Amino acid sequence: MSEEAIIHLVDDDRAASEGLAFMLGSLGLEVRQYQSAEALLAGLDDSLTACIVSDVRMPGMTGLELLDELQRRACPLPVILITGHGDVPMAVRAMRAGAMDFFEKPVNGMALLERINEALRQCRSRQALERDNRALLARVASLTPREQEVARGVLAGKASKLIAHELGISLKTVENHRHNGMEKLGVSNVAGMVRLLLAAGWDAGH
Repeated sequence: MSEEAIIHLVDDDRAASEGLAFMLGSLGLEVRQYQSAEALLAGLDDSLTACIVSDVRMPGMTGLELLDELQRRACPLPVILITGHGDVPMAVRAMRAGAMDFFEKPVNGMALLERINEALRQCRSRQALERDNRALLARVASLTPREQEVARGVLAGKASKLIAHELGISLKTVENHRHNGMEKLGVSNVAGMVRLLLAAGWDAGH
């Protein structure tokens, strides 16, 4: 696990929280403990590589209510719920609400660790995808207005001569804009340009 990975541990039972935090900490994970769901929500940074491990039955906001609130906020962090009084309907509700997993106390430490590792892998994969998407959109945004017009024509499958006619510019100018656009997008041919523009959400009428 990366040294930047964080486990947000939410449990009002201090003894149980300390025991779990000690186990996870001994494996090199950074654990941040919270005595309530409200305390977690007050300072949660969901841009970091992290997952949330929360007890279900707590004073104030319960773990299930926390899960609902995280969903409402579109928080992307994986959530694992733990309870000492679990039942099948509760587990089903938790999974339907977006929980990654549901454990009953006493928790099997290795099984929990396996799921935490998977949660952190999912978090990293999502963050990598988001970084790639931001980089892609930045490259597309770097095109000048005229390069974008030429790119739209290319995406629509129009020949360079037709693009030149529609834009009122010379064929050579169209070719120059297309070449410059491909350089900015980091592609070497028209097929690469089309694939990248489609990946960025463009269509012929963009």
